[in-house]
Amino acid sequence: MSKDEAEVVINSQVRDSGGKIIFGDNTLCSQFLRDYIPLPYLKDVQPEDIEDVSERFVPLFAEERNADRVKKVNIRGANPFFLVSLIEHKTHVDYNVCMQIFRYMVYIWDAYEKEAEQKQKGISKLAGFKYPVVLPIVYYEGAENWTVPADFKSRIQQGEAFAKYIPDFEYYLVPLKDYSNEELLEKADEISLVMLINKLQTPEDVEKFRRISPQKLEEILRETPKYLLDIIGDVFLAFLLKENMPVEEAEDLVGKVREKKMGMLFENMVKMDIQEERRKTEEQRRRAEEAEQKAEDAIQKLDDSIRLFVESCQEFGIAKDEVVAKLVEKYELEPEEAGKVVEMY
Repeated sequence: MSKDEAEVVINSQVRDSGGKIIFGDNTLCSQFLRDYIPLPYLKDVQPEDIEDVSERFVPLFAEERNADRVKKVNIRGANPFFLVSLIEHKTHVDYNVCMQIFRYMVYIWDAYEKEAEQKQKGISKLAGFKYPVVLPIVYYEGAENWTVPADFKSRIQQGEAFAKYIPDFEYYLVPLKDYSNEELLEKADEISLVMLINKLQTPEDVEKFRRISPQKLEEILRETPKYLLDIIGDVFLAFLLKENMPVEEAEDLVGKVREKKMGMLFENMVKMDIQEERRKTEEQRRRAEEAEQKAEDAIQKLDDSIRLFVESCQEFGIAKDEVVAKLVEKYELEPEEAGKVVEMY
């Protein structure tokens, strides 16, 4: 792979690593909704029940929001209906998330109304016309605690006092950092493995990941189709590139995932410590800066010593030529340099 191609991989995969890769696939999205959103309506949702409608909504917002997904989810049962699952992907704490979600919700309902009106003029004005449920979900991958209130009115001045007159809702937060590896592994599906990878934020996270039984992960991947293996591989590759691992080495490790050889992956990861390499680089930088500072201090001390020596010779009335000769002898300066020093001081 050329340098330019490597940069393309890094730029695209790292930027889109989380929500776009995970929730762009309906199998992973259905697993996520079943496993992590505790609503009885979603406990049996299947990939075929989900339609990705992100392209109709996400590009219409001014800011770049490639990682957010909008899904139409068909709910089966005696009274079937559909809801819209709005999955907002965050890697950092964002206090404006409620307003972002609210804009999405309004636009989704507006688009639904316009479609219905195109099919039957005036239908939205009838008593029986209902808008679909929009279920807002925030999938948060950051290392810091999520401290943003979940309700919309908290973002409005005097929100409690005027609560009756303010559109209000709460989003459902899925904070990845709060799930232990054991809790994720209990689900024993592909989304759990993807979330385990996206959970790697600190040296401790990497070390805990290494302690997972390769056999347990291989069991998860036993029936995984190739296209899902490729998605999991893409997520893992994004993590490795984000940690500044050389592209060829990263692709070699990702190949173990795609071949379902988790044992070999872990064997290679034992030899590789991304965070340790980062610490070594930082330590080398610190030592270089210290050495540079010591050299600068030594030069300054030498300059001070030479200045004091020349000033002392001047006080005792020693001739300039003799002072130059003494500088050459005492400080091993070149005669020309010694002459300039005497003139300077």
